[in-house]
Amino acid sequence: MLPATMRVALTLEQCWHRVPGGTAKSTLGLVRALLARDDVEIVGVSARHRADPPEPWVPPVPVRSLPLPRLALYEAWHALHRPLVEHATGPVDLVHATAVAVPGSRAPLVVTVHDLAFLDDPTHATRHGLRFFLRGTELTRRRARLVIVPSEATARECGVIGIERDRIRVVPWGVDQARASLEQVAAVKADHHLDRPYVLFCGTVEPRKNLPRVVEAMTRISHDVELIFVGPDGWNEDLTALLSLLPGRARSLGFVPEAQLGPLYAGASVVVYPSLREGFGLPALEAMAQGAAVVTSRGTATEEVAGDAAVLVDPTSIDEIAEGIDRVLGDPALAGELGARARARAETYTWERTASMTVAAYRDALAR
Repeated sequence: MLPATMRVALTLEQCWHRVPGGTAKSTLGLVRALLARDDVEIVGVSARHRADPPEPWVPPVPVRSLPLPRLALYEAWHALHRPLVEHATGPVDLVHATAVAVPGSRAPLVVTVHDLAFLDDPTHATRHGLRFFLRGTELTRRRARLVIVPSEATARECGVIGIERDRIRVVPWGVDQARASLEQVAAVKADHHLDRPYVLFCGTVEPRKNLPRVVEAMTRISHDVELIFVGPDGWNEDLTALLSLLPGRARSLGFVPEAQLGPLYAGASVVVYPSLREGFGLPALEAMAQGAAVVTSRGTATEEVAGDAAVLVDPTSIDEIAEGIDRVLGDPALAGELGARARARAETYTWERTASMTVAAYRDALAR
């Protein structure tokens, strides 16, 4: 018999990563929505740390730490299946590994696979990272009762590596529905000296985000706009060198506070996100929630998210990216229409829906 209230341990270690990224953001969004329910009790699990992670990555639930630092914990989990999560949390009905680090536990296991981009291009990961991802993926295939993915694109990838479809649950992420006011947009623009129309790119600086093609596309457009990058430095990409290709027309704001993201999206003439590979594409959805006109990738998970509410382009074609940006910049009516459709579509992506579908997956896992 299934418990009326499930006690679930969620791994939250990614909140302490140098670049928490969409993995941590989506997990925290899920956790906040789960807290509003009375059919699940959540306890977090992490490695040993001396302090909480920086804002905005502090989990809203108690986090129980295991006695090992992160790298040692990950290695022990993947090699020995120890230490058990229950050593920190006490008894739980289920363990939810919210990223590729697969923990040791006596409880049934659910794993979230955000994407399998490292299999498509192993050069996008370090040698150690690739080994870690491969081991975590294999443990997921062997041990998970259910695998949660954010998109059909990732579901198909999981099928290719041997995870049966009846073990996969597609659970799209949600997005904050609060829309930035005109006053907030004006204040953030003034804070960052955004005096000209701008094209916005938001995301971690890494190869699969396709920044070199974005920059090259901007050299070909016919409108006088500035290219603005927002997001943390990642790996294997020289942003300074890329910016130098657009002297006086491109700059990076780096990582900005969460409160500024909505106004930055809302104030952009175009939000461009032609990523090569995504498990979901949260920046595209965040832009849509602000009523922004979005140019994003065709044939990837972001097409699932955007539907008919964005201009879809081949992310490998610089010409298509440039034409997509130019098309929106040159047609205010199209930009307004895209923004209205985007806002309406984003309203269906709620964290409450994500939590409801996740709890249904938990119950399915326990019933298997």
